[in-house]
Amino acid sequence: MEARDSLYMRRALDLATRGRGAVSPNPMVGCVIVYNEKIIGEGWHRQYGEGHAEVNAVASVADKALLSQSTCYVTLEPCSHHGKTPPCADLLVSHQVKRVVVAVKDSNPLVGGKGIARMKAAGVQVDYGVLEAEARELNARFFTAIEKGRPYILLKWAQTADGFVARKNFDSKWISGKASRQLVHQWRADEDAIMVGTNTAHYDDPKLNVRGVSGKDPLRIVIDRDLRLDRGLKLFDESQATVCYNLEKSDSLANLDYVRLGKENFLEELLADLQSRKVQSVLVEGGSGLLNALIEKGFWDEARVFQSETRFGEGVSAPILPIPPVETATIEKDELQIYRNH
Repeated sequence: MEARDSLYMRRALDLATRGRGAVSPNPMVGCVIVYNEKIIGEGWHRQYGEGHAEVNAVASVADKALLSQSTCYVTLEPCSHHGKTPPCADLLVSHQVKRVVVAVKDSNPLVGGKGIARMKAAGVQVDYGVLEAEARELNARFFTAIEKGRPYILLKWAQTADGFVARKNFDSKWISGKASRQLVHQWRADEDAIMVGTNTAHYDDPKLNVRGVSGKDPLRIVIDRDLRLDRGLKLFDESQATVCYNLEKSDSLANLDYVRLGKENFLEELLADLQSRKVQSVLVEGGSGLLNALIEKGFWDEARVFQSETRFGEGVSAPILPIPPVETATIEKDELQIYRNH
């Protein structure tokens, strides 16, 4: 590998992040094209169904004749199959790009090394593995969906200094501060779906939409096993796409699906249904029963926990994770703890 490969690949990774919240179920991908140590083209996957990073990068190159003497840095193996767009591997081959540097191979069976093989067969020099760990982390949701067969599960809760997520009457307003609550809205915009359990839906009556930041509203998911929740709750107002998982019935309304699952493997079937809907990530906002069930089964990949200075003295206990946090940050008076279930 050349000494400057990491520099250009890091730029490609930075570009890739610009697609966050807009490209799922596709991965976030960035691409940088370099000629004589100068960047002559850049691109990223901007929107699901639109041009991939390589397409946009090639289009940005003013003099296409330079491509045959250039190196293309791409954060994920170029696709080799026809989806909503033609194969990017073929695009790079057609322009006779001299060298392609790939951060990480695509574990999607539709690609799975085929893009690299196609370029090599055409005489393109291909290297891969530059900033591989960073590239996998960037698209952890994409890789989790393919390799684990379920969405990436992100747990989130706020707890008091004495370890409670709600008072005895299930009231949880307000444990975390205003800045922390606003940050959660950005997280909602970044993920495909947001999920709550029965008690959270009943006691909090949440809207579960995105407010105060730009971004799409996530798919709302509510668990109501026995269909005892009040139909007047905001979650059932059909203002945004919602799925209610239960043990009683399957039905579809304008913007609300009821999905009946089996009692024995309820969570497993729930995650399988979300996978079939191409939901790659779920932000779980409570309550403690749902959070604890996911933790117990190991169905989680990341947790973000706000620890506040507030004390309740008694109430609903916060979940306990079996590993220490890997990162902490201060959000005004709150401490944000990040956990990763590798």
